[in-house]
Formats: sequence, C-alpha cells, structure tokens
Amino acid sequence: MMTWKKLAATTAAFGFGAAALSGIAINTTPAMAADTTLKIAFLGSPDDEDYDGSLVLKNYVESASNGAIEVEIFPSGRFCSNADECSEALLDGRLEIYITTNGGLAGWYPPAQFLDLPYLLPNDRVAECVFDGPLVSKIRAAVLQDVGAARLMVVSNTGGWRNIATTSKQVKTPDDVDGLKLRTIGADIQIELVKSLGGNPTPIAWPEVYTSLGTGVVEGTKNGITDIVNMKFQDHLKYISLDGHAYMAALWWMNEDAFQDLSPEHQRIVYDGFQFLKQTARVLPMRKGVDAFETFKEAGGTIYSPTAEEKAAFQKAAQPVWDWYAKNFGNEWINAAQTAVNDCEAKLTAEFEEAAK
Repeated sequence: MMTWKKLAATTAAFGFGAAALSGIAINTTPAMAADTTLKIAFLGSPDDEDYDGSLVLKNYVESASNGAIEVEIFPSGRFCSNADECSEALLDGRLEIYITTNGGLAGWYPPAQFLDLPYLLPNDRVAECVFDGPLVSKIRAAVLQDVGAARLMVVSNTGGWRNIATTSKQVKTPDDVDGLKLRTIGADIQIELVKSLGGNPTPIAWPEVYTSLGTGVVEGTKNGITDIVNMKFQDHLKYISLDGHAYMAALWWMNEDAFQDLSPEHQRIVYDGFQFLKQTARVLPMRKGVDAFETFKEAGGTIYSPTAEEKAAFQKAAQPVWDWYAKNFGNEWINAAQTAVNDCEAKLTAEFEEAAK
C-alpha cells in the first residue's frame, strides 16, 4: 500500500520529470543565495493537499531557478491566523502567495459568488476543464482591474465536492431538506441555497460544528467527505447525499507587485511551478476521498447517490439562488460560466468519440 509520504514523493517526482522534459535543468542543491523569497501561507494543516501542492511548487521553483528563488511555506495559520488577516497580508504585499475558497474571493470581489452557484459544474472533468480555460483569465483580469493587488495563478481543489450530510434523516430529494437545520458558512449564496431547498440555514464557525452536530443545534452540514472525516463529524453524521451542489475550488493568488518584480525567466518558472502545484492539489482530494468514504461507512454511515430525476429536482429547487445572484450582480458571469461549461462538455464528448473510434 502506498503511504501518503510516498504518494507526495511520487507526485513531486512527476513535477520534476515534467520540468526535465520541458528542457529546464534541475539542481537539487541551490548554487547561490536566494535573490527572492516567496512566502506561501494557508490555514490548512500539513495533512492537506494545499501543503503537498506547495511542497511541489517549492521544490520545482527552487531547483529550476538554481536557488535564486526561495519558497517558504507557512501552514496551520503560522503566518496569519484567519482568512481576513491572510488576505490583508497578500494584498498589502507582506505575503506573496495565498489560497482562497470561492467565498474568500467574494470578500474582495463580490460577483465571484457565481463560482458557488449550485449545480453549475456537473463533474470533476468538466470542472477541471473550466478552470483550465478562458474563464480563469476573465477572473484574473477582473480582480486585477477591481482589486489590483492579486494575480490569480491557478485553480485547484480543496476537498472534493460539497454534499448534504445529516444526522438522522437520509436526503434523497429537496422535500427531504424541508425544515432541516443545516450548518452553512456566512456566505449569502450558501444561505440562499439552504433556503431554496426549504431548510433552515444556520451559520456556525468551523471549530464549533462538531459540538453543534452532537447537541442538535444543527441537523446536518454541507461539506466534502474529507473535511467531514478529518473533523470526525461521522461521530454524529449518519447520512450523506451525493448531490454535488458545489465544486470546492481552491484559488491560488500571488501578490501582483511580487510577480512583476520577477524577471521574465523567473516569472515562467513560478508559473510552471503553479501548474505542478495544481496537478498535485487536484488529485489528492480525489484519492483521499476513497479512504474517507470507507471511514464514513465503517462508522455506520450511509451514502446515497441521487438518481438523474432526483438530481434534476435539486437543480430546479435551487433556481431561486441563480435568480438571487442575477438580481444582485447581473448575468455577465452566469453567461460566462455556462458558456465555459457547455464548451468543456462538448470538448470532452468530442475527445471521447475520437478515442472510441
């Protein structure tokens, strides 16, 4: 069985192999003192895929730059203790690299809430295609114009998909959500989704969720399976419905001044390093999810996958969330996102048909 340390090492080796194929010489020992230091900070622990991805970026960038660029990693809130502090440090230049969720980005650029529109993305392949395409360039340009201090480098994943998990009732249709007290984050769009399904949204801070589930303050939550198991929520949660209402995107940002201060050669090295980070941080949540689902079942949990008809009912019930977004922010981003999804679905279908000949 491959351990996580071996898997991380294998992934890192893949990054180095890709670098070698690109023609960049790799030296594992820096030949000179660093001219530039890039600090990466995030709130997750070294067990998270964010850390593994950061390690791959660090190893690649330091080697490919022959030691001219040093990368320092600060997990577990060691550089900044909460999302607001980290965002402020990134935007004012004290921190070079930071990761946000969709909700975190919405704090700087509110229209970005479109990324959490329920059932926008149908599966991982389409999501990854969308986040490798022109929609990311559009987001980057919009934030650079309106915020100015942060450059979007890549979009990875931080925990799989948000699903509805409950303590005492299996959710198969929107009707099953009626009256349920579901924990949400404070983001408007998350609250609107629970309302549209007939539930009672209850914003609760992450450290308080375990106790709230155990005491009945809430009867469920909307999280990815790895987060559920990492926090031992399976002690209280007994049902998961794989409705997949939101892809848990992770947006990696670099301070704009720090990026522009790099030489063109070093900009390319850092850019390529982020591509290897992205590959690592996308695959690990999927792999970890396999074990996490088994852990949930071993704890007595039941996992349900809605039928196509039931999924369609969820999408219909969630339409008011889309209407709420359009009323507040217009249709520009909705149209851009739907175009990206349609283009990717067509592209993936064409690839399959070619491969199946």
